[in-house]
Amino acid sequence: MKLAMAWLAGLLFGLGLSLGGMTQPAVVLGFLDLFGAWNPRLLFVMGGAVLTTAIGYRWVLRRNKPLLEATFKLPTARQIDRRLVTGAALFGIGWGLAGYCPGPALASIGGGVASMLLLVATMALGWWLAAKWPAQARSTDTK
Repeated sequence: MKLAMAWLAGLLFGLGLSLGGMTQPAVVLGFLDLFGAWNPRLLFVMGGAVLTTAIGYRWVLRRNKPLLEATFKLPTARQIDRRLVTGAALFGIGWGLAGYCPGPALASIGGGVASMLLLVATMALGWWLAAKWPAQARSTDTK
């Protein structure tokens, strides 16, 4: 049941990204082109996502536990440290260069375009490197 719900959620997410035009790098890059042919479409997609999340989280977190899990697994970190800032900067730079953030990139991988496969492979490498970041570096960031 959990796998079916995860598949359905992923399908809906990918469909939403496709309908919003987020699987087209030109839309994202057009949003970042403030002094050229600016395209506000991404702003509306982000606004819809923020609104949906704000309402959905309040509604879901009223429950004692999720429908298909024993407990909620929410982030506990509250500090802005070097690790977070570095990751956010790399995310933004990658998004601006490629025109894809991870969701649309994964939703577009079915197209089999070599550059998309390379992008997803480098994202996976980044996730792996972040997981391997030495624990010692993490503890000094929080001091």
